Amino acid sequence: MLQPKKTKYRKQQKGRMKGNSSRGHRLSNGTFGLKSLDASFITARQIEAARIAATRFMKRDGSLWIKIFPDKPITKKPLEVRMGKGKGAVEYYAAVVKPGRIMIEIGGVSQEIAKEALRLAAQKLPVKTKFVVARDYQQ
Repeated sequence: MLQPKKTKYRKQQKGRMKGNSSRGHRLSNGTFGLKSLDASFITARQIEAARIAATRFMKRDGSLWIKIFPDKPITKKPLEVRMGKGKGAVEYYAAVVKPGRIMIEIGGVSQEIAKEALRLAAQKLPVKTKFVVARDYQQ
């Protein structure tokens, strides 16, 4: 699964997800994309599950690009531990996704195949999504 090779700091604060995505809101590689309509943390496991679902349906035709990377460490304290005694250990890594962010792009396949592959991928993700098509696409 995806996670950073090296980080400057082991733990991060939670932060707030305000507003829309200011970057990554246009298709760059593929012809079709999956755009987020909600804000959420998307775990490395969820990204991997979506990737597998889409590539299985496409039967390895065309190309798939994952445009988000889980670089935010999410910590958790063990069960039944009293308050205090510091912040918990890193449990997993997540990507911060705001509304408007293109998460997955697909190219080299027909629109019907891309739409179904991205629908299957979207079922694995915890956000509402929208299927987007590049402006210069001719059928």
